[in-house]
Amino acid sequence: MDLMGTRLDTQPVPIIYVGPSKQFITTQFEPRLDDLMKNTDLKELCAPKSKQLKTKKIINGVTLRLAHGGSSTAMKSDPFGVAYTDEVDELKANLKGQGDPVGLIDARGDTYPDFVHAITSTPSRGVVEVETDPESGLEFWSESDPEEIESTVWRLWQSGTRYHWAWPCPHCREYFIPRFACMAWEKPKTPDGRELPSKANLALKTAHLVCPVNGCLIYDEEPSPGEAFETTKEWMNARGVYVAPGQSIDQDGNVIGESPDNWTLSYWVSGLCSPFKSWGDRAAAYVEAVRGGGDVQAAKNQGFGELYSPGGGSAPEWAEVAACASDDYVMGEVVGDVKRVTLTADVQKDRIIYTVRGWGAHGTSWLIEASEIYGQTEEQEVWDMFANVVTDLYDGLPLSLVLVDSGYRPGKKFVVPEHRVYAFARRFPNLVRATKGSSSAMTKPVVTSKIDVMVNGKEIKGGLELLRLDTDYFKSWVQQKVRWEKGSPGAWYLPQDISEAYCKQIVSEARIKAPGGKVKWVQRNKENHFLDCESMQGAAQLILNLTKLRDGPPPVRRAVREEQPVAPPVEAPARPQANTAPRPSSVWNGGRKSIW
Repeated sequence: MDLMGTRLDTQPVPIIYVGPSKQFITTQFEPRLDDLMKNTDLKELCAPKSKQLKTKKIINGVTLRLAHGGSSTAMKSDPFGVAYTDEVDELKANLKGQGDPVGLIDARGDTYPDFVHAITSTPSRGVVEVETDPESGLEFWSESDPEEIESTVWRLWQSGTRYHWAWPCPHCREYFIPRFACMAWEKPKTPDGRELPSKANLALKTAHLVCPVNGCLIYDEEPSPGEAFETTKEWMNARGVYVAPGQSIDQDGNVIGESPDNWTLSYWVSGLCSPFKSWGDRAAAYVEAVRGGGDVQAAKNQGFGELYSPGGGSAPEWAEVAACASDDYVMGEVVGDVKRVTLTADVQKDRIIYTVRGWGAHGTSWLIEASEIYGQTEEQEVWDMFANVVTDLYDGLPLSLVLVDSGYRPGKKFVVPEHRVYAFARRFPNLVRATKGSSSAMTKPVVTSKIDVMVNGKEIKGGLELLRLDTDYFKSWVQQKVRWEKGSPGAWYLPQDISEAYCKQIVSEARIKAPGGKVKWVQRNKENHFLDCESMQGAAQLILNLTKLRDGPPPVRRAVREEQPVAPPVEAPARPQANTAPRPSSVWNGGRKSIW
């Protein structure tokens, strides 16, 4: 409205304003426009009242036309020098068979060499990932295949300069780009410390941002580090700047780098920057929508200015994961139908994240444990603790297989020459297998290869078998299992007290097609370790052929814990022994030496 009034006052040119609906034009925008015409300097420039219509105003000798998204006639009526389109995502993609409304509007500006079309909107649906600039460390929205994005304004934005609003952390002074992933709030807990689902009132009181650079906790209503009358958010916004991919910001707020060369200027600002709503309001509205079955899309779009992905591509929502919880057992219990138990682990710098899953007839499974062992994984201590886990019994049942992701190498090679994951796999040659995910498509879901390993400073050629896993295949398997019909063979169950954090990690990535058609998994949330673990559980099911398990009496549960090896063997590991009983040829891996 201010831009429109300034242009009519200083450089008058025919203007069209396009709103989302006729009702919006007549009941909301036109009354505000009348107020602008009567109570500003434009009053002396307006034509007589008799010439002013509801949707056509004459100011300073030029026409200001009001149109809505359902009228192609108004969009094609007159040439315009300036066009303003509001809430473009609510306009019809094909207006009464006349084509894209944005294109129709642009066509009316052809007669003006300096025609400008300003477009604003709350984004709607689509899947997009965050990419970190290797030079600046800033986290930008990346470009996605336009076919993966329903939102018109987001497609237009990513075709332009892609400026992001960034502001400084009040504690470390490092600039970052705020988004929903930066928000956190406290969750209720049981007396024993177990996390419970989020509550809107607690989110309202405890919502804050976590600085993605140094992890500083930022509260918007606390006194700012500057003027006493400013809140933290006001202080941050006052020092905010727009930055595009390829640019960086120094601690004084200076943008460094060339401006993008593009004829479309595009800007994105997070809803967290709004001065009208607190972060607590945003968090509470989101939690209420998720827990109460409300409009999650509205909370994400309007509250944060971000795309909503209904599960992210084809991914389920985390509430669907929570719905897999069974009332029959709690975390740590082993249901009576379990016949085999497997463990999968994801290794990070400061901890080992693992899941234990029990398997019954036809591949039906129950999550038994989802936990973490904290400790620097370049040190031996945390691996000794993990050894106790993999040699433990679960209601008398030993683990049948342990898969450990070796994608992360603990410690620097010159300090820790022996890969800790490989060493652990050699320590338990008949139980533990090292794995590595493949980001590119594979012809088979699991492929075995021999790799060289260092043992006591000596390299052993072909000393370990590494399982290469098809990431796309097994992450898709997890999503299929979340939506598997409960009570049917192959169902995938979670304990009654499953945590909200686990559920969110299971849907932390979305499968999309990147430009060029390549399948890509993009992160929706920062933490995705349990998704990786459950993906490996799918591989464990395939390797052990657990879908072939049949109904019958449960196995005899052992009462004595197996002893773990005293020291790692030096020679090449033996292959897992085949069952002594005859096995049908349909059983995966049969008695052959190779897994394929």
